[in-house]
Amino acid sequence: MSNQVQLFRSQVWAAGSKSHVSRSPIWAIASIRSFFVVAIYWALAGCAQGEIKPAAYDLSAVRDPATLETRIVQDWKPVANDPSIRQKLVEVTVCEWWPGQKVRLPVTFVAPASGGPCRDVIVANMGLALRPALPSGAALRLLKEKRVGVVLVGMGTIDAMRPAGKLRLGMQEQLLKTKDTRFTPAWIWGLSDMRALTAAIAENDAFQPTKVLATGGSKRGVAAAVAGIHDDRFTAIMPIVAPPLGNPGGAYVVGTDPAEITKANEVFLAALADGKMPGLPATAHAALVDRQDRRIDERITLAQAQTAGWSEAEIAQINDRAWDICHAANYLQICQRRGLEIFYNVGTNDNVSPSLRELGHLWPQFPIYIVPGGQHGGPKGAGFSRQVPTLPEVDENLFAFAEHHFFGTQPNTTIPKINATWDSPSRTLHVDVTFANEVDPQKNELSWSLNRHPPYTLAFEYDRWNAIQLKQIGHGRFSSQIVFQAGDESIQLVTTHTYTIENRSLSFSSPLLQVDLR
Repeated sequence: MSNQVQLFRSQVWAAGSKSHVSRSPIWAIASIRSFFVVAIYWALAGCAQGEIKPAAYDLSAVRDPATLETRIVQDWKPVANDPSIRQKLVEVTVCEWWPGQKVRLPVTFVAPASGGPCRDVIVANMGLALRPALPSGAALRLLKEKRVGVVLVGMGTIDAMRPAGKLRLGMQEQLLKTKDTRFTPAWIWGLSDMRALTAAIAENDAFQPTKVLATGGSKRGVAAAVAGIHDDRFTAIMPIVAPPLGNPGGAYVVGTDPAEITKANEVFLAALADGKMPGLPATAHAALVDRQDRRIDERITLAQAQTAGWSEAEIAQINDRAWDICHAANYLQICQRRGLEIFYNVGTNDNVSPSLRELGHLWPQFPIYIVPGGQHGGPKGAGFSRQVPTLPEVDENLFAFAEHHFFGTQPNTTIPKINATWDSPSRTLHVDVTFANEVDPQKNELSWSLNRHPPYTLAFEYDRWNAIQLKQIGHGRFSSQIVFQAGDESIQLVTTHTYTIENRSLSFSSPLLQVDLR
């Protein structure tokens, strides 16, 4: 990377870090770089680094209903067991990804049966099957109680999207040939949410949105992030187990992960196969291997890149650029200017969100709920005991966040400032937490994990966490201390807080910290 590009990027990151010094409410997003800044950065980076092309969207094409080629599978009709709700199922064209290859997905529209078009809309997800779907949990509650319309787009892993088993092969071929990162999962997932909104707006008897919130978990959380960052029709996003920063699941070019990570995972799987991992079920080995294989199916291999003539620099670049389009934390100012509201929900033990320490350092006011010991979710049989997408407090967060965004209800909360002081002689860690506006959440906990495994290792996903209650020492001020035995080398810690008002509970956290205990 040239010195000019390095200086430019450091200035951009510094600006983002400074924008978080003032403690804004949790709903107020840390500033995100404008599209103008993105264009300048990629122009400089592209000239200096090689030929990998950044992903982009033609928003005029994204918003054109004439290219949807909508096919009605089921027209509007009341839901059989709840006539207060009506739904419609269509299939639409997301795009012609490359010449001759259209991507078509199902979309279910769900709205109140009466009362006029919905002004507030949630874009979420359904399966790939061509059958009408209904929202659940907080989204269903918002639909029934608050008349929030719901748009569900069927989107999945690339190997499962039609033509099943072949679409991913074409995606890989196009990426290897063009070096254009529009041929990546993040690009098509984000576009799916955008095009689903275009299809909903065409149903103007049911939807005339002024506010739109996108949400989803994992790949669907990536889709929500991409849609919010790149399409200003979206006014809020709540990604779940999606990466605000860092590359999910390891290197995009399979075979370029650090050797120590690869070796650690081989040792872990061998021990698991031999029954030497107490506490994990016998089914975990097959489940983790299957997940690993499915991740490889959506990426490219080192051998493929080398055969296609890619340089070492280009191979290194794609590992970051494949996911840059969804990294909300790396964007400055545009969201603040637009008023986009963001609230991430992630887990400490999720290799899809490997950079939480860096996130806390660079953007300490980033609005987030970090679940201690929280895992990604699935696959079945893997022994994951705290899967973030299924936690009740995450669903409660969606309800509270949506109510705030759509209707102005706002628990008076801020991301707290956390300070940890290590006293080596007594081996005592002192932790202080301060809220800028003297907020007093009803539930306040300190959680920690000792001697954590590195991100991207399988062992990282099973690291154990402990928790104690924080002691309140004043308005908006909490503290605790922990005494450690000799031999402990490092600790990661995070505080979590729950604020309840009326029928809304909001859980949020401090930044994640790591302290050296040696």
